[in-house]
Amino acid sequence: MTTTAPNSSPRGTGLIARACAEALGTLFLVVIGLGVLIFINPQAVPVPAPLASGLAVAAAMLAFGFVSGGHFNPAVTVGHVIAGRLKLADGGAYLVAQVIGALAGALAIYAVVRSVPGITDSRTVFDTATSGFGTHSSFQVAFWGVALVEILGAALLVGVFLGATARRNPARVTAPFAVGLTVAVLMQLGQSTGNLAFNPARATASAIFSSSWAAEELWLFWVGPLVGAAIAGLLFRVFGEPARIVESWNGEPEVTDEAADDEEVPDDEPGVGAEGISDASVPSVEPAPEPEADPARDFFDGKRR
Repeated sequence: MTTTAPNSSPRGTGLIARACAEALGTLFLVVIGLGVLIFINPQAVPVPAPLASGLAVAAAMLAFGFVSGGHFNPAVTVGHVIAGRLKLADGGAYLVAQVIGALAGALAIYAVVRSVPGITDSRTVFDTATSGFGTHSSFQVAFWGVALVEILGAALLVGVFLGATARRNPARVTAPFAVGLTVAVLMQLGQSTGNLAFNPARATASAIFSSSWAAEELWLFWVGPLVGAAIAGLLFRVFGEPARIVESWNGEPEVTDEAADDEEVPDDEPGVGAEGISDASVPSVEPAPEPEADPARDFFDGKRR
């Protein structure tokens, strides 16, 4: 009997299932994050918007993290790709799913806003929860200040995610709470400087339903978080654990393309033939499968084909 290397996804889940989990989790985050921020009312909603977003992240990771790893954020996915913990093709599928989920969540909140009788301009309402800088920032924070906060915040968020889910971290099962608390404290700063969510998918979803200025400034809320994610991913790749074998935060083993299981020797009792030992006593050894090429891993490891 021989064994094969397990799939690199948690529990061997297929890419379609993982992408659906990412879309559903991102939808949940956007519904809570935008909904609480738009309909904020200290008397009716005692939980602050940053804390609500952090709790939503922890809940989504606990609910769907065992399927996809619980990214729900393009910045987190890019950090995983650069750190060597996710294939480039899988990362692309995650990004598409996250944007689709975020758009669906924002559309749901937009429909709720349209149902309020006293609101005549739903886009203006979304402006209050959409990322912006300069005149569209609560404290009139300039472009470079918002960009710095986005880069730094995303780097810290991705760094905490990668560290909390690291194979050598004995407390990795508590990663959802570590990541959720990080989101909560970062968004406390982000909300005051320009409704920053450190999540390009959420920024895109809210910008689509806001005034025209939001789409014009949206590029910053993609570039900033992705730059921060790249910094964290590179640091983790250089100074963190090896990328050959990693584990998901819930303890399920994830073996990457570069690793293969050792072959097992059959334990059946050999039969005896005319010459004393039959062919059944000789184990059949199958060659290990060739690892699939991953352009992202090859590039950041300095390999050239």
